[in-house]
Amino acid sequence: GYSSFLMLVIRSNAGTPINFGAPKDPLSLVSFLNREQYGTWPLLYGNYYTAPVVSYKPGNPVYKKDFTKGNYVVIDDQKEAIPVYDPNFTGFFPRMWASDADRPGASEFYKQWGGPGRPVTATNQEGNPETLMVPTFGENLKFFFKYQVGWMYMRYLMWNFSGRQNDIQGFGDNAKGNWITGIPFIDNWRLGNPQTDLPERYQNTGMARYFMLPFLLGLLGFYFQMKKDFKGNIVVIMLFLMTGIAIVVFLNQKPYEPRERDYSYAASFMAFAIWVGLGVLCLIDWLKNYLKSKEIPAVIIVAVLTTILVPGIMAQQNWHTHDRSAKYAARDFGQDYLVSCDKQGILFTNGDNDTYPLWYNQEVEGVKTDVRDVNLELAGGPWYIQQLYNKNYESDPMPITLAPDQYQQGTNDAIPYNDMGINGAVELKDFIDFIKSNDPRTFATLENGKSLKFFPTKKIKITVDTAACFKNGIVPAYLRKKMVDTIYWTIKSNALYKNDLIMLDLIATNNWKRPIYFSAPYSVSKSCNIDGYCFQEGWVYKFMPVKVDSADYVNGLGGVDGPGSYDILMNKCKWGNLNDPKVYVDPESRNNIIRFKQNVIRTAQWMIRNHQINKAKDLLGLNEKYFPYDKFVPETYDLSYIELYYLVGEKAKAEALLNRTLNCYSHDLSYYHSYTRRGQEAFQEEIRTGLAVIQQLGLIATKYKDLNLAKNIESVLNEKMKEFE
Repeated sequence: GYSSFLMLVIRSNAGTPINFGAPKDPLSLVSFLNREQYGTWPLLYGNYYTAPVVSYKPGNPVYKKDFTKGNYVVIDDQKEAIPVYDPNFTGFFPRMWASDADRPGASEFYKQWGGPGRPVTATNQEGNPETLMVPTFGENLKFFFKYQVGWMYMRYLMWNFSGRQNDIQGFGDNAKGNWITGIPFIDNWRLGNPQTDLPERYQNTGMARYFMLPFLLGLLGFYFQMKKDFKGNIVVIMLFLMTGIAIVVFLNQKPYEPRERDYSYAASFMAFAIWVGLGVLCLIDWLKNYLKSKEIPAVIIVAVLTTILVPGIMAQQNWHTHDRSAKYAARDFGQDYLVSCDKQGILFTNGDNDTYPLWYNQEVEGVKTDVRDVNLELAGGPWYIQQLYNKNYESDPMPITLAPDQYQQGTNDAIPYNDMGINGAVELKDFIDFIKSNDPRTFATLENGKSLKFFPTKKIKITVDTAACFKNGIVPAYLRKKMVDTIYWTIKSNALYKNDLIMLDLIATNNWKRPIYFSAPYSVSKSCNIDGYCFQEGWVYKFMPVKVDSADYVNGLGGVDGPGSYDILMNKCKWGNLNDPKVYVDPESRNNIIRFKQNVIRTAQWMIRNHQINKAKDLLGLNEKYFPYDKFVPETYDLSYIELYYLVGEKAKAEALLNRTLNCYSHDLSYYHSYTRRGQEAFQEEIRTGLAVIQQLGLIATKYKDLNLAKNIESVLNEKMKEFE
C-alpha cells in the first residue's frame, strides 16, 4: 500500500495549481506525511498551559534540495527551535497544555473543566518573581476524563448510537451539541430539560433520536461475542480502543476546537457497529432457545424487528440532514466570492471555509480562473508562497519583490521591529526593498552571533499612482473625485511573519495593476490596517485609494461601493437553494447566511442614504426570497431589517418581522427559565441577549411611532425581566 504515496510525489512534480505541502522529493514527502505544518504537542511528558519558557534547545535541521548543486543543503539549522519550560510547570501525561496565545480563552476553559490549579512562584522575563497557577495532577486527569474522553469522544459515540441533540457546536452547556436518548425522563435527568417542547430556535433539524437502541444492541453484541468468541472479542476491543481512546490520548485536544471532531473516531464507531451486528445474532440465539430450536422463525422475527427499530429509525431520523440533493450552498457561496472580483483580481482569504469552495469552483466548474485566491493562513508555509510565483490557469503570477529563497523556511520566519527613529511614514515599496536588501545594516546581530532581519518603522504609506488606477479600472467612475494621493497606516504588531510579509510585498509590488480584495479586512489589521480604504463589493472588500465616508464606515470592514455591490448581489450571486423547504441548512451554511445578510443590510443602507429607495426594496426582497423568515429564525442582525422596512415605507413587513422576532426571543427566554437556577447559569449570555433584543425592539417601535406595538413589547420585557430576578 505504501507505493500509493508515489502519487503524491508525481502529482506534486506535475505542478498542479493546488499542491499542498509540495512533496516533490523524499524530504518534503516525509514532512508532508508527518504533518509537520501542524506543529507538535506534549504527549507523555511536557508543559502545562501556564508554563514559562526559560530557554530554547536545538531541533532537527531542515534540509532542502539544491537542484543546481545536486544535493541537499540546510536552510534552517533549528538551533533554538524548541522551547524549554520551567520544570515546576511540567509533568507526566499533561492534558492541560495549550496557552492562551495558542488558543484564546484556553486558561479559563481549563479552569472550568479541570480546576483552578495551585500557586507556584516563577521568575518572569524582567527577572521578578510572580505567582502562576499550575494544574494539579488530579485536575489534569479530571480534564482528561471529563473533557477529552467524555465530551470529545463518548459524546460522539453516543451521537451515533443513542441520539444527537442538535448540530450546533457545543463546549459543555446543556443546549448545544449534547447526546440524547429521545427518552424524555432520561434526557431531563441529564440535561435539565426533556428535549421535547423546545422553542423554534432549538427545534434543530440536526436532532436525531435513536432511543439508545443501537447502543443497547451493541452492548448485547459485546456480551454475546465475549461469551461465544473471547479471542475474537479481544481483537474487536483492541480495534475499538486503538481507534478511539488511543486517538484521544494522542491528539491531546485543545479547548475550543474550530469544529466538531467526531470524524477522528470513525474507525472506533465502526468497531462498535460490529457489536451492534452481533447483537442481532444474540437476539436470534435467545429467541431460538425460547422457541425451542425453531431457527427460521427466530431469524425472520428478529431481522424484521431490528431492521425497523435500529437502521429504520436511524434512516428516518438522519435522512434529511444527510440528503445533499438540491443543496448547492458550498458551491454557490464560493462562487459568490469569485464573481465579486474583477478580472485578474487578487483575493486575500483566511481559512478553509472561504478557500476550498473557491478552489472547487475554479478547478471543477471553471469559474473565474483569472482570480487568484491567496490564503493567508497557508501563506505561513514557504511551500505555498513558492506557488504564488507561478501562473495558475488564466491568473498571472503574483507580483512579488522578494526572491523565492527569501521566503524559504529559516529565512524571514519572523521579522522583529527595531525602532530606527525614522521621522514620518516610509513608502511601502521602500519598506519591502529594505527587507529584500542584503546590506548588513538591515540586519540586527543577536547575542548568539546570528544575524536577523528587522523592520525599522511602523509608519507606512503608499503614494497612489493615479494614472495606473485610471488605466486599470481600480476605482469606479463615481468615486474617482474622492481619490487620495497617499494612503497611511501604522503596523500594530511588533513582528511580521511570512503571511504578513507576502501580503505587504504583493500590495507594494502590484502598484495598482491588479485589483486587490479581502474576504475580511479586520483579519489583517495588525500588519495592514487599511479598512478605511476598503469597500464592500458583493461578498468581498476591495482595496481602493479612496477614503471611506464616515457614514459608511464600519470598523474592521470599511465602507460600501453601493452601485457595485448592488449589481453583484442582484445579478451575479447564487444562494445555494437554501430557501427550498426540503433542503437542510447546516451550521456552516448558517454562518455564511450571516455574511449575506450583513452585505445586504449595508448595501441597502447605502441606497437609502443616497435616496435610491427602490433599490433598497430590491435588496430586502432578495433576503425575503432566498432566506424567508418562515424557514429561518430571526437573529440579532435581523433587527436592522426591521429598521430598513420602516425606512423604505413597508410598515406592515416591519411589524410582521418585529412580532416574529419578539415571539422567538420570548419563547427562548421561557425555555431558559424552565431550567433550575443552577441550570440557567449556562445560559447567562443568551438570557442577556434575549432581554437586550426585546428592549431594542421596543426602542425601534417607539422610534418609528408604532406606539401600540411598543407598549406590548414593554409589557413582554417587564414580564421576562421579573422571571429572571
